[in-house]
Amino acid sequence: MSHSALFLQLDTLLVQSRELWQVKAFGCDALPWAKNFPHLAELVWSLADSSLDELDRLQGNLLTCLLPALKADLAGMGENWPLALLDIELPKPSNESVFLMEAKDTAHFSAGIKGRKWAQITAFTQQMNVSDNEVLEWCAGKGHLGRLIAKAQARPVVSVEWQQSLCEAGEKLAQQWQLPQRFICVNAFDAQHNELKVEQQAVALHACGDLHVCLLRLAANAGTRDIAISPCCYHLIQAQEYQAMSLEGMRSQLRLTRHDLQLPLQQSAIVNSKQLALRHKQVAWRLGFDCLQRKVRGISDYLPIPSMKLSQLNDDFATFCLWAAGQKGVNLPSNIDFNYFLNLGIERQRLTQRIDLVAHLFRGVLEYWLLLDRVCFLEEQDYQVNLVQFCESGITPRNSLIQAKK
Repeated sequence: MSHSALFLQLDTLLVQSRELWQVKAFGCDALPWAKNFPHLAELVWSLADSSLDELDRLQGNLLTCLLPALKADLAGMGENWPLALLDIELPKPSNESVFLMEAKDTAHFSAGIKGRKWAQITAFTQQMNVSDNEVLEWCAGKGHLGRLIAKAQARPVVSVEWQQSLCEAGEKLAQQWQLPQRFICVNAFDAQHNELKVEQQAVALHACGDLHVCLLRLAANAGTRDIAISPCCYHLIQAQEYQAMSLEGMRSQLRLTRHDLQLPLQQSAIVNSKQLALRHKQVAWRLGFDCLQRKVRGISDYLPIPSMKLSQLNDDFATFCLWAAGQKGVNLPSNIDFNYFLNLGIERQRLTQRIDLVAHLFRGVLEYWLLLDRVCFLEEQDYQVNLVQFCESGITPRNSLIQAKK
């Protein structure tokens, strides 16, 4: 099946299912789709709170649990969705991994790079097309990826990074290893300093949002022969809504907000139990304060508050509420029963978990849709494009690799 044909199938499912995933759980006081999907509503409320994180961790578990109820609801409505797509995964690479370096060199070369990050860098480099062309490393940071490419493939690397301190640190490391890697300190969005050329390979590992979109557009305009990117953080865009790249994407009925674009990122196979407990506590406190501010202000709308430090969870709920109220200019009365609102927050946290659980059925489909929008755009620019996993999801859930070649 062509990439464009698969994109259209995914698009159909996402449009049909918008009621289930295009929702802001924090603003809800009940399951927003319960009337149309009663079997699904009954099922999620029957699940033990203690089982939700494990169900959410693996897509296979989520499908096994929720799919029968969803199918029952669709049958009752006379609807026929292409639900097989909910189990879609990126294909594994067909080519063999590229040899990088001797084991004795690896320990010294990877010094100062966290283990999981090093695993991502090596896996990405092993799946790249190898050529004689210069490499342009986009959003390079300290140039860890470019440095490994320069070392393992003996190729010149130009690393583009906007933070001067990171460029200087990367230059020192390149000099230490006597590698043909140079840094250019420039804003990636500054088209006047575009370093992309035809005879190059442009690479980017986990460039966020508009940054990797900008690279694809600039590389296509420059006719750069080889591109290898792993997208990340689709919601970090300047526009209020997602701007499709491909012609098929532009024709889609979907209108995606920044909030919608966070859905693919709501999966982690690496969060431990302590981190999960803190996350749940933070959500319950935020929702408890939301219940409080609605009562005080007499306005039944969710009031977003700024990010909080994890250390604030060491205080009590009342202290958190006073901080949040100060941040949003809410005047709190003196006779508040904070435990009452904390319990309301805990109950709403149970609700939001279940809303999110159902929405997460579609997180993989939405990410695949976003990836194919990029793939189809490149194909429209006469690239031959391959879309695969470059590593297992246990290393990083953002394990997609788009390789385009002219």
